[in-house]
Amino acid sequence: MAPGPANSAVGVQLVFNPLGISNEQMTTTFASEPNLSVIEFADVLHRSTLAERRPVNDETRLAGMLRQADVIVTARTAEGLLVGVSRAITDFHYCTYLSDLAVDVAFQRQGIGKLLIRKTHEVAGRCTTLILLSAPAAREYYPHIGMERHESCWIIRNAT
Repeated sequence: MAPGPANSAVGVQLVFNPLGISNEQMTTTFASEPNLSVIEFADVLHRSTLAERRPVNDETRLAGMLRQADVIVTARTAEGLLVGVSRAITDFHYCTYLSDLAVDVAFQRQGIGKLLIRKTHEVAGRCTTLILLSAPAAREYYPHIGMERHESCWIIRNAT
């Protein structure tokens, strides 16, 4: 059976204490969430600083970005707070473009981003090559988690 969102389970729970609070455990659950709301998506973009490079004030564009994504994987606390999201476009057979990787600043450096990438790749199919363009501040992060730099990438910027 071909990989894809309908037949790919990504539910995983990790127990850790991201804020270093003694005697308290927080559970982060990773799941495929194709119907993620625009409000939650925009909120986590703001809390991750990715909002600086996304059209967060254009609800129609954000809705289209979510609707047209092939894979959306989320990370939520036990209380249901969205603390991370990845959004990807894929053909499920050859390539997967990880367009958005956002983790709430208060929850960074806990492995959430790395697991979002892994779970996104699992849903899209490990047979695909995962591709992303790094935010300037995150360039040093990706080699640290085992990704390799690709020297030949070109872009045509949008007209808006």
